[in-house]
Amino acid sequence: MQTSIIGYPRIGHSRQLKFQTEKYFRQEITEDELQATAKEIRHSQWQQQAKSGLDFIPSNDFSFYDLLLDTAVSFNIVPRRYQDLALSELDTYFAQARGYQGDKGDVKALAMKKWFNTNYHYMVPEIEDDTPIKLANSQALDYYLEAKQLGIETKPVIIGPFTLLKKLRYQGKKTASDFAPDLVHAYGQLLEQLDQAGVQWVQVDEPDLVYDLEAADQAFFLDIYQDLLKYKGQVKILLQTYFGDVRDIYPRLIELDLDGVGLDFVEGRKSLELVQSYGFPSDKWLFAGLINGKNIWANHYQETLAILQELATDVNHLVLSSSCSLLHVPYRLEAEDQLPPQYKAHFAFAEEKLKELAELKAIFKETDNSQSLYQSNQDLFSQDRPDAKDPAVQKRTQAITQELFTRQPALKERVTAQRASLNLPLLPTTTIGSFPQTRDVKKNRADYKKGRIDQDQYIAFNQEQIKAYIKLQEEIGLDVLVHGEFERNDMVEYFGEQLNGYLFTQYAWVQSYGTRCVKPPIIWGDVSRPHAMTVEWSTYAQKQTNHFVKGMLTGPVTILNWSFPREDISIKESTYQIALAIRDEVLDLEANGIQIIQIDEAALREKLPLRQSDWYSQYLDWAIPAFRLVHSGVQASTQIHTHMCYSEFTDIIPAIDNMDADVITFEASRSKLEILDALKENNFQTQVGPGVYDIHSPRVPSVEEIKATIYKILDKVAIEKVWINPDCGLKTRHVEETVASLKHLVQAREEVYHENQGTIQG
Repeated sequence: MQTSIIGYPRIGHSRQLKFQTEKYFRQEITEDELQATAKEIRHSQWQQQAKSGLDFIPSNDFSFYDLLLDTAVSFNIVPRRYQDLALSELDTYFAQARGYQGDKGDVKALAMKKWFNTNYHYMVPEIEDDTPIKLANSQALDYYLEAKQLGIETKPVIIGPFTLLKKLRYQGKKTASDFAPDLVHAYGQLLEQLDQAGVQWVQVDEPDLVYDLEAADQAFFLDIYQDLLKYKGQVKILLQTYFGDVRDIYPRLIELDLDGVGLDFVEGRKSLELVQSYGFPSDKWLFAGLINGKNIWANHYQETLAILQELATDVNHLVLSSSCSLLHVPYRLEAEDQLPPQYKAHFAFAEEKLKELAELKAIFKETDNSQSLYQSNQDLFSQDRPDAKDPAVQKRTQAITQELFTRQPALKERVTAQRASLNLPLLPTTTIGSFPQTRDVKKNRADYKKGRIDQDQYIAFNQEQIKAYIKLQEEIGLDVLVHGEFERNDMVEYFGEQLNGYLFTQYAWVQSYGTRCVKPPIIWGDVSRPHAMTVEWSTYAQKQTNHFVKGMLTGPVTILNWSFPREDISIKESTYQIALAIRDEVLDLEANGIQIIQIDEAALREKLPLRQSDWYSQYLDWAIPAFRLVHSGVQASTQIHTHMCYSEFTDIIPAIDNMDADVITFEASRSKLEILDALKENNFQTQVGPGVYDIHSPRVPSVEEIKATIYKILDKVAIEKVWINPDCGLKTRHVEETVASLKHLVQAREEVYHENQGTIQG
């Protein structure tokens, strides 16, 4: 048996790539300096993997922003509006990722969506009818040769043509089948290029195979690969899948002229059954994904070895692999010197997963030290984890009744009560929650954590920020205000720090998109709320203004999905524990005079099963009730908002409406307001605020641009149901661009209102 991983983190163990890229955006360093940092990261990671004894080391899994965008660019799929800017190759790439506003022009960024069921976001490449598909660069070869110069043989990684064609956004009349022949030819040229360079293995990622595949999809995939594999020459092709199983295509997949097939045995519920039922060709290599690439808990060797032994009876060439790229976990546990050893022993980050692969290989091969390695792992899993169980939490969770999932009165009556109590204008304006986290804000928080200032100084600084931004929002003319969240490092970590049952890291950063990194907390044990978490900040803000200030919370499903979850109890049970804790906070906010409460469920879709047949039975049947559990106890006059971002919601609109919130705001601008048709078709009852401008880009939208967006919304949604707001929170933006954008937003709303006043007064 040999070992492999599908991919590795790429931001650098100290987030070097993030910081250098942001310096490049600010024109503080040159492209050469940025490229030097990237090269240093690649070299150190290849050497780390080689040192661990890994047999199949990936290359071309590095990216400055996103691998799917890299793949599109490699095949000349770059919309004309970006080419027309006449920027450098790298800056054209970044313009697609971030948008561009400067002396060369003004363009929005490409859309951004969630990568399958992860917290990573990919850029959605666009293709125009006249796009000439061709092999446009030699990046995959260049990185292979770069590693080769270090004496390290790698397997270049490329996202496959089927997945690329499925993820593209088609901007004309042509469809995937129209572009497939040229794209296959271009991929074939790449394979020939790699073959000529002496590459032994190429990993072609086709994660779209784990979705439900209709007969037409299966035929399309098979046609693509029957043509593509004619180009492979001597190079061996590993077709890699992850995030689920390939039950729809497996029998035909293993008949293709592939040299290896990678299957996920962690999230692929039927992967083992497929191999046992249909067999596996004796001349092919099975890359068995048994090391969890998405969670940070130590691997239980006994369970993994049991599956390996079963596979070994059917498979001649067996490779132990990660279940997906290790991009989704932090770099290394070693740096976490504030985690006590009794906790650290239960975790495995990327470097520790390399060690697990090496140890499992040694145990499987029965090397001299294999017995001690196995016994150490057995000892770890034979003991109860300290501080994980709380009988009071378990009792409360078990006592949840069906009545707690239903808010009274019904939505129609609540609308009447809220109009009377809030008296908001038509097309009310608001923001999603956070305001820019300036250097001073971050320094204040860091100084408090490190003991440089006391609690009174910390609170006083944040109160001054709240006071200043309340005044700013009043001056801009917003209707419903927010306190700005200056006390929060992260919308999940902040709450986790105040809940029982969580553990936290210092350096366990994970890439979310581009230069955006998050540090997910770890759900270690049963979760409860020992004290109020946000009431003091929200009530202070409300005292500064006569406008309504929203209480700002993160919902239980998002807290769960953006944490590293437990594996010893069900996700459902863990989510209900969190929901009860957030419910307590909602009721405390209401009791303290906060009449509008926003409970963000940005990540609602994140753990939605990829196969539609599993949506309700395995997820929505408890995720939606978890949200209802949070807010069902408030009065009719209290208005409950929620927010969803970064994702596709059109196919689960009925479930979202069933959350029974009063107002739902959506990320919508990058997806060109595609959600509007779904809202109309489903007779969506909840008030909505589709985002009118993109906050993930530094560009400032014009008044006319926002007006055009508002009119698109009003064409699909009744005016009495529409809110006007940005796409998401403003934490990552600079103050100047934020103020300019919000002023344009308010002006656009005013102009739309007055242009239609005669029509809408009734």
